[in-house]
Amino acid sequence: MLRSSLLACCILCAAVFFGCSKTETSSNSNKMAENSNKTTTATSPTKATTTAKTGEKIGVPECDNFIAKYEACVSSKVPEMARAQYQSTLKQWRESWKRLAENPNTKSTLAAACTQAAEQQAVALKAYGCAF
Repeated sequence: MLRSSLLACCILCAAVFFGCSKTETSSNSNKMAENSNKTTTATSPTKATTTAKTGEKIGVPECDNFIAKYEACVSSKVPEMARAQYQSTLKQWRESWKRLAENPNTKSTLAAACTQAAEQQAVALKAYGCAF
């Protein structure tokens, strides 16, 4: 019971984060065209930060693969103004999934949760040209 409740909570949190970020992304797309020079200069520090976090593995192949693909997409294809929201979600996933992977009672459900998150994000990030 606790396992299924925890899984449902993780999925619900992911859906809320992406639902909110999708709206913000749409409203900021016009501003990105105006700030293309700022985006180029601001990309380097973000990539350095992202690269430092890349080594943090969950220990579940489905989760590790999804995080790597998601992180690569967000770092290279999502406009700078929307990127912080996606990176914040990624950080929360990584922390939550890491805790779930450490618990033998919840680790078995984590692969399914990561697979479902990957399927949802494949649709959500398709607008940026990302493929999972």
